[in-house]
Amino acid sequence: MNIARAELGAVKLEELRFDNRYGRLPPAFYSRLSPTPLPNPYLVAFNPAAADLIGLDREEAERAEFAEIFCGNRLLPGFDPLAAVYAGHQFGVFVPQLGDGRAILLGEATGALGRWDLQLKGAGKTPYSRMGDGRAVLRSSIREYLASEAMHALGIPTTRALAIVGSDQAVIRESIESAAVLTRMAPSHVRFGSFELFSSRRQHEHVRTLADYVIDQHCPQLRDARDPCLELLREVIGRTAKLVAQWQAVGFCHGVMNTDNMSILGLTIDYGPYGFMEGFDRGHICNHSDDGGRYAYNMQPRIAHWNLYCLAQALLPLIDAEEAESALGEYEEQFEQHYSAFMRAKFGLATEQAGDVALLQDTLKLLHDSRADYTTFFRRLGNFDSAAGADNAPLRDLFVDRDAFAAWAEGYRARLALEASTDNERRPRMDRANPKYVLRNYLAETAIRKAVDERDYSEIARLMRLLAYPYDEQPTMQAYAAPAPQWASALAVSCSS
Repeated sequence: MNIARAELGAVKLEELRFDNRYGRLPPAFYSRLSPTPLPNPYLVAFNPAAADLIGLDREEAERAEFAEIFCGNRLLPGFDPLAAVYAGHQFGVFVPQLGDGRAILLGEATGALGRWDLQLKGAGKTPYSRMGDGRAVLRSSIREYLASEAMHALGIPTTRALAIVGSDQAVIRESIESAAVLTRMAPSHVRFGSFELFSSRRQHEHVRTLADYVIDQHCPQLRDARDPCLELLREVIGRTAKLVAQWQAVGFCHGVMNTDNMSILGLTIDYGPYGFMEGFDRGHICNHSDDGGRYAYNMQPRIAHWNLYCLAQALLPLIDAEEAESALGEYEEQFEQHYSAFMRAKFGLATEQAGDVALLQDTLKLLHDSRADYTTFFRRLGNFDSAAGADNAPLRDLFVDRDAFAAWAEGYRARLALEASTDNERRPRMDRANPKYVLRNYLAETAIRKAVDERDYSEIARLMRLLAYPYDEQPTMQAYAAPAPQWASALAVSCSS
């Protein structure tokens, strides 16, 4: 949506308008409480683009009150803080009660670009903290702040991030770290697990209430359907199929696809142990805690389908089981359609041909066998020279088996010829489908180390500027497109990330 900033309005902090429709649901859906004060807060990062979404004047971030408000120390008029309760399947095991253990919803800010939940992640203990301290650390807050905005720039549905507020308060994880609060934004934070909670308790009236809430507030076009709740399931299936297809196409690995981490609106939420694929490995596991590889890259489409079955099970008090089964049967075809379309764009193919599946499979095998860098390969593919005999050295040099590459290149060249593709016409299309810059783990780690060790937040801001335009060349930033250096091979992210 291209709207000039002047059209969005620019209000002061005290002029922000808030509502909390979720807070008008029955008390069983949440616990009302205020954030735990954070000592001596200071601003680490501020995202002007997110401020525009709620009509907040960008200059307000320079006020001392900004950090106080967005760590929860000071509540603005209209704030209605609460922690939501939900359940979920965690690594395949149902946990009957989870909830916002360290996140507090302040309410919905309303602006020219709609209504946005403002949620403080790391705002202190809640009734759902499960022995936790309710705090987030600066390290993980930076990772989520950068990732959510990087995903948005890639065109992938996601929560957004307004700001990080830090503190010197000590927090114990694997080591002693410093506390931080991330202000997260989304149209809704309702999850699959929100429905699972009430279904597991046989509180079917609450399942109905929640379904009606989601339909009325977020999918009003479904209200007049013959069976609105069934259509809601279909809507979620469609959104989830497209979301996971986008993850797969860009090489993103979520890491913890528990049902409590699956958005009812098809958003990417709860960034913890995530990663963008580098050396291509179909079974890549980005989460060091995922010993069995349940959430490996090649498992993501299947796990999303499994999670949708859990959601459908929770909705069975409201919908017919056979119709739900039929709707779930549509997932795989929808995923394949979306994924095929995204991958054709990455290959620069304007038409669909019978051999496209084989081309994709051959390409992924070639990448897997050489562990070639996924993002680099597809970006360089835009410069593929389709002339007979061209060696395409920049692309070829990504592969150990040169003969295998040569055979693949001949097949790709023949495929391009089927639609009379020309290099000059195809190249700009491919550059718009294949990012040059993604948030590689070592880039995030560099920003984190500067922030934690030196209180230097400049690299966070630099990455935000870079990742806002992932498809542009950005000549002065070429080094940020490089594969990970040797030192980064020791990096590992886990559920504490």
